[in-house]
Amino acid sequence: MSGASPTTSDAPILEVSDLTTQFHTRAGVVKAVDGVSFSLHKGEIIGLVGESGSGKSVTGFSLIGLVDPPGRIVSGSVKLDGQELVGLSPAALRKVRGARIAMVFQDPMMTLNPVLTIGQQMQLALNAHEKLSKSAARARSAEALTRVGIPDAEARLDAYPHQFSGGMRQRVAIAIALLHGTRVIVADEPTTALDVSIQAQILSEMRELAREMGTALVWISHDLSTVSALADRILVMYAGRIVEEGPTAQVLRSPRHPYTAGLLRSLPAMAEPGTDLEQIPGTTPSLLNLPQGCPFRPRCDRATDLCSEAPPMTPETGRGYRCHHPLLDGTPA
Repeated sequence: MSGASPTTSDAPILEVSDLTTQFHTRAGVVKAVDGVSFSLHKGEIIGLVGESGSGKSVTGFSLIGLVDPPGRIVSGSVKLDGQELVGLSPAALRKVRGARIAMVFQDPMMTLNPVLTIGQQMQLALNAHEKLSKSAARARSAEALTRVGIPDAEARLDAYPHQFSGGMRQRVAIAIALLHGTRVIVADEPTTALDVSIQAQILSEMRELAREMGTALVWISHDLSTVSALADRILVMYAGRIVEEGPTAQVLRSPRHPYTAGLLRSLPAMAEPGTDLEQIPGTTPSLLNLPQGCPFRPRCDRATDLCSEAPPMTPETGRGYRCHHPLLDGTPA
């Protein structure tokens, strides 16, 4: 495990250790996920944040074994309730995926079949792991739709995806992920395309579901403000690595890594009206050709020669960070 301590005393549902996923291309090896480690407990919500290209989504796909060639997990471990998922055969992984760990994607129209009703699709998802009568499957599906806030759920089972709004389609996708009492849901920016009011409703519903059902969530997002309203802990990713982690309130109030501080300063809510938004200078490095040592070094105003050596994860009580020159208490962010 990395530097942060678990938020509960229970054994973790999900344990990720030194996970490394690479894409072997003609141009070279893309180190998309580089030694990621964390744990997730029952009912806990982790926010995985960072800029585009930081490795967030590939981490999510790696957790559920959906990395396609030329990508592959080259090392590390993903254990769900103690069962190792890395290296499972496709048939064995299909038994786990959807039943015990599921994924909710950014655009539900890409995952919902436009020519099948919602009820038919939910029945197919149920039949993949259980043998239920049509009436039992319909009752379970209606219950799941009601749980995620879809009114008149029984009637809506006979509707098609195009007859739902974007927010309602995303609720359907979440309901499908919950059909089997899923232990872990990996949500890849599921509210990005929705307006602010619908985002707030879904975030509230997801918090309630985690509390009521004990479902653990990995919420992937580039939006720190969204994650701050949902997550118990935050993992900040940069260039395939976790550079800071800890309880949400602590990380937002007192960031240790200059990259985390830069993300916070760039939030629109942090800017004075009429002034330009602050930006992190430079651009994210190519994962084909990462800088030596700390990958944030070329963009960091605190960098020194020491930063040409890769910083280890420095543990603190309940949190951790990778930086030779961290922003400690009293240091301006």
